[in-house]
Amino acid sequence: MAELRLGPLLRHVDGSTATVWVETSRPCTAEVRCAGGGGGTARTFQIAGHHYALVPVTGLTPGTVSSYEVLLDDSPVWPLPDSRFPPSEIHTPAGDDPVRVAFGSCRWAAPPHGDSDPVGPDALDALASRIAAGAGDERPDVLLLLGDQVYADETSKATRAYLATRRDLREPPGAQVADYEEYTHLYYESWLDPGIRWLLSTVPTCMIFDDHDVIDDWNTSASWLADMRDTPWWQERILSGLMSYWVHQHLGNLTPAELAADPVYAAVRAVPDGTDVLRAHATEADRDPASVRWSYRRDFGRVRVLMLDSRAARVLDEANRSMLDPGEAAWLREQALDDPGSCDHLLIGTSLPWLLPHLVHGAEAWNAALCQGVRGERWARFGEKVRRAADLEHWAAFPESFEALTALTAEAGSGDGAPATVLVLSGDVHHAYIAQPSWPADAPAVPDARVLQLTCSPVHNSVPLSMKLGFHFGWSRIGRAIGRWLGRHGRGRRPSIDWHKAGGPWFGNQLMTLTLRGRSARLRFEQARARRGEKARLETVTESVLTP
Repeated sequence: MAELRLGPLLRHVDGSTATVWVETSRPCTAEVRCAGGGGGTARTFQIAGHHYALVPVTGLTPGTVSSYEVLLDDSPVWPLPDSRFPPSEIHTPAGDDPVRVAFGSCRWAAPPHGDSDPVGPDALDALASRIAAGAGDERPDVLLLLGDQVYADETSKATRAYLATRRDLREPPGAQVADYEEYTHLYYESWLDPGIRWLLSTVPTCMIFDDHDVIDDWNTSASWLADMRDTPWWQERILSGLMSYWVHQHLGNLTPAELAADPVYAAVRAVPDGTDVLRAHATEADRDPASVRWSYRRDFGRVRVLMLDSRAARVLDEANRSMLDPGEAAWLREQALDDPGSCDHLLIGTSLPWLLPHLVHGAEAWNAALCQGVRGERWARFGEKVRRAADLEHWAAFPESFEALTALTAEAGSGDGAPATVLVLSGDVHHAYIAQPSWPADAPAVPDARVLQLTCSPVHNSVPLSMKLGFHFGWSRIGRAIGRWLGRHGRGRRPSIDWHKAGGPWFGNQLMTLTLRGRSARLRFEQARARRGEKARLETVTESVLTP
């Protein structure tokens, strides 16, 4: 009899359809049955001895709530017996409903129940508790997970014990994951947490990777990549990372129509064992990142979400360094400017912040110039060492890409039919803040829309005191002055815009939630806090009206 090993994860939801992802213990037919009518089935496919299905659910009615169950070969496996959580539900939107978008990044797996948590209460566990307690008006319509869903390079004590049963941890890559099987353990550790499992079964999710899904500072530079490719364990690591991402995260990002047209998905499902097919796809993606698009678009009524791959799509050649390859950049521009007047809010999800504290931005731009050789070969070598040591690889470290994104936000937010907001959503930096740009009057385009950088991380991780102090200092007048001096030393041009901190920085485990109704936008920022003897809960730190 087939058993449910992982999931269900509720992924894509629109007015009449949904997709539900599961992992099972053996080949079988997975079925989703909705109490209010509607449902669907899918046969599992196999990758590296594991069995998965993405079930298309049809026959749903817009503006309704349907509880659902999962069956494997006609045997019920979800909801779990004696679960303390209510039934999982699919909420289908109606055309005039507000859209609630919650987002964050960087979730280190919580320890088993009863163990002390070294990084504090988990914001997603707190969200699950709140929804389960009946706070229906607090339920997000979608949860955007902006990177570092798993940590392949920073494993827990329990994971290290598991890895030690498979191989000698004194040999590289040591206590980091090495292959696909070890990646599956990371997802079990993270997504089998009871609160997280239930949350992911009842709130739709969109995901994108960041560096720790593969390794810290993934694709920092061409020389970094060359060094990694010289290590004997890297090839298996990158292929396993891309394969596991495709299975666990990427597939669920796609709409049913995109799934039906996806040749890799069709090829994997057409054979008894799709491992070789998927491995070949990952090999090509590693060899030629431009051959694969991990970025995607999702529309929630008149809210458009563009999720960007700002890791694998990079061009690392120092002479042509870019955050996005030309095809990816063209796709972003096409989607952002598509059908003027068709969206009220444009959300651009990129794991790495566009607008940083001024000192950090100046340091990254200065470093990029040094690495390109503006002050000679010795400075270039020094710049590469600093880049790796200080993690200088955000949008500011790709100055041409920074300016291209700046120009695109202005163009998308200008003219007849412009959205009310253009919001860049990011994580990565283990704190939260709001930054607001301003354009000079003579800029080619000055946006009519409200443009903001909204950064929120981590949902469950930590940051050392030294970095907290550094981020505070980075926004200060002295930090701004040092950033400008570094820019002059690097002989680079000043950014075409200025920006200021409109909120934060805030530290802790946290989430941001946008409530978008028509052309109005509200933002709520919450942190997970736990009082002695009580469960962690989300507490509001600040709320603001972005557009009335």
